[in-house]
Amino acid sequence: MRWFLRVLVALVVFYGAIMYAVQHMGGGIWSIIFPVIAEGCLLVIFMSEIRGMKLHPMAYIGGFLGTILGLVIGSLLGYVFLDNLEGGIFLFILINSVFGYIGYTIGLEWGKELVHLPVFRNSGRGDSVRRKILDTSVIIDGRIPDICDAGFIDGTLVAPQFILNELQHIADSSDPLKRARGRRGLDILNRLQKSPQVKIEITDKDFPKIKEVDSKLIALAKDLEADVLTNDFNLNKIAQIQGVNVLNINQLANAVKPIVLPGESLSVTITKQGKERGQGVAYLEDGTMVVVEQGEGMLNRGTEVVVTSILQTPAGRMIFATPKGNGS
Repeated sequence: MRWFLRVLVALVVFYGAIMYAVQHMGGGIWSIIFPVIAEGCLLVIFMSEIRGMKLHPMAYIGGFLGTILGLVIGSLLGYVFLDNLEGGIFLFILINSVFGYIGYTIGLEWGKELVHLPVFRNSGRGDSVRRKILDTSVIIDGRIPDICDAGFIDGTLVAPQFILNELQHIADSSDPLKRARGRRGLDILNRLQKSPQVKIEITDKDFPKIKEVDSKLIALAKDLEADVLTNDFNLNKIAQIQGVNVLNINQLANAVKPIVLPGESLSVTITKQGKERGQGVAYLEDGTMVVVEQGEGMLNRGTEVVVTSILQTPAGRMIFATPKGNGS
């Protein structure tokens, strides 16, 4: 029905443009150029409507201007063949179609480049919720549905087809561990699709010339003007270098961990030896590592320790402590 309405509107606009050119512009070449320009404007509107108006308004303005310029050039070239060749009207339509499409494509890219100028950077879509592209690691990780249900992430989550293909490849692996991780990732996606907080969008957009999945994610984020949702430390750094905003689940987890200050007491169970002689290692319930000096002799025993210092690393937070009562 939508396509029927589009064709109907195009025919009405075409007929109306011809009648207007004949009655108010004296006919002649204007009876050809004016309908072509009108149909070109309508084509830009239809293509923008089909794409869902997901780009910056400047991109569509560039596409509109490029289409008009392409149609004008195509009309001037096609007019030469209109009366000089048999069936010149078909060649005229073909030339205008080609130049109109080329003009729209070039104008759209030109408009997308203008978006990055300082005058447009903070306007247009600044208040809209940006889409977030899911990485393989964050899907397999399994924490993202709970974060969405808690309301910390909303809007549209984009799952690229090449990420789904990678998940399916992992799920079909002969390694039982990899197969379990891949199937868990597919279950997580299924759970996200049922979540009322977010909307899952599957995109087939790919970049065949780019081989690495991480590079494809960055290219897709630039193309869609979206954020990347991941817990991959290396992807995080590469994306930031290339100007792509990253939402790192590990950073969020570290940010919400309780703050422990030097001098406070903790009750821990030392589970293994540390790297240095005499050290013992324990873990809090949230996974934070606690390095206990002189704790090697307290393996598998609950003990009270006193925090001496805290080290914040890109991978998380480390707490250094000594057994309580040592006087250190």
